[in-house]
Formats: sequence, structure tokens, C-alpha cells
Amino acid sequence: MRKNDQRRNTLLDAAIEVLAREGARGLTFRAVDAEAGTPTGTATNYFANRDDLLMQIADRVYQRWMPDEATWAAAEAGPRDTAKVTELMRETVGRVAGFRSGYLAMLELRLEATRRPALRVVLTGRVRADMDANVSYHLKRGLPGDANSVRLLILALNWLIVETLTLPELFAPEEVDELVVKAVERSLAVT
Repeated sequence: MRKNDQRRNTLLDAAIEVLAREGARGLTFRAVDAEAGTPTGTATNYFANRDDLLMQIADRVYQRWMPDEATWAAAEAGPRDTAKVTELMRETVGRVAGFRSGYLAMLELRLEATRRPALRVVLTGRVRADMDANVSYHLKRGLPGDANSVRLLILALNWLIVETLTLPELFAPEEVDELVVKAVERSLAVT
């Protein structure tokens, strides 16, 4: 397999777009090459098979979802209270939903994982690691709430993101913001 990380990321970004737009059935090496603007056959030099491509897509989406340095710095500033958690959740929802094709691709991967046990194992591990990292960050920073509060927020806000990306007329932006506020308030109140 080829080792050019920049080319691999270009192909993975193209695969994310294809997966989000066409679904798992439309995700072929030929479609990835066409989306990336690379010669036909290039993707086969970077991914052993379709399963390998699917598994690497998940890692690439999470890589692109990671906050930048300014976001990390803002997260560290200020008091550790409900308002800070609300600020963090607003930023997270905005950042994750802002990469629309990445989120839709992850939904497609989740569906595909119901039919592919190896992908399910990889995806479960990746999502579990992300959830554990979020819980750990929250608790180590002394933010209000416990581990279950964080898990409830993740679950509630993930579905809010699904609704805003798949049915964008369902909630106006101010309603989305209000739902984030209420999700934080109610998740933290149960501890």
C-alpha cells in the first residue's frame, strides 16, 4: 500500500463525500478516484479492499472533527460551570454539524456496521474511545455533572445534529440553540 499521507487524506476526504452523497452502495474505488480527481486505480493503491477503506473513513472523520488550538484554549478559559458546559456544547454541535458530509458518512458507516462485523468492532472501539475521552475531559476539568451527564449530552446532541442535518427545516437555528441549552441544564440536573 502507498504511504503518501497527503494523497491518502485526499482520497479519504473524497470517500467521505461519496459516502455521504451516494450511501454505502455508491462507495466504489472508481467513485472515490473520480471525486478526488485522481487517475482510475489510484484508490486501490492506498486501500487493501473496501473494508479497509470503510474503516479508515471513520478515523478520518474523527480527525477532521478535532478542535483546533484556539478552540482548546477557549475550552480551558473561564469558570467551570453550567455556562461553560453550554458554551462547549454549542461549539461542539456547530463544529460537528459544520462538517455535514462527515456526519452523514458516519451515519452510513453505522448502518453498514450492522452488516459488517469487522467494521462494527472498529467503529464501536472508535466511538467508545471518543465517548471515554469526552467523559474524562469533562471530569478532569472539574466541570459540573458526572459521567452519565456527559453520556446523556452526547446522546441527545448527536440526535439533534441528525435532525438538523437530515431535516434542516425541522428546527430554526434559535430553536437548536435553545435545545442545546436545555439539554445541558437537564443533563446536569440529574446528577
